[in-house]
Amino acid sequence: MNSFIKPKRFPKIFFALIFFSGLLFSQAKIGYVDTKIIIDNLQDAKDAQTNLDNIVQKWKGELQNLNDSLALMKEDFEKKKLILTDNVRKQKEEEIKSLEKHVLDFKTGKFGENGEYFQKQNEFMKPVQDRIFKAIQDVSREGDYDYVFDRSSSLTFLFYNEKYDLTQKVLRKLETQ
Repeated sequence: MNSFIKPKRFPKIFFALIFFSGLLFSQAKIGYVDTKIIIDNLQDAKDAQTNLDNIVQKWKGELQNLNDSLALMKEDFEKKKLILTDNVRKQKEEEIKSLEKHVLDFKTGKFGENGEYFQKQNEFMKPVQDRIFKAIQDVSREGDYDYVFDRSSSLTFLFYNEKYDLTQKVLRKLETQ
């Protein structure tokens, strides 16, 4: 028999660590929620999205007006550019460039990477997200869960048991608040 795998060669502490770590891991209680379902069913989130959508519609209307003005200005310029003096033609070209820059600045300012859209989205959704997070914490503490994951995030679940789904409990908690 190979002497490497004889139990008397392993230190006793190694067995103790394996035994106690097994006990610790078997006692962990894990649950998960689907925040997408919670947000889709929460009236506060729907109201926040409606407010954001209304602002976006207003901005889209303003952007459409700017684009229409730009198109008319370009069309008018194209019709008249042959009869305009050099100074007037240059002035009209500068006006077109200025309006194009204004349209681009408006788009970037409202919908760009750090635009007002994302600021408004955060402004409207942050209180809702904070409320959801608090409800998840409350349900997790009440259920004595050690770990709770969000199934709708980038975390990949290869398998999950529905009995650990806390989504409905969190929704009920939010409805009673």
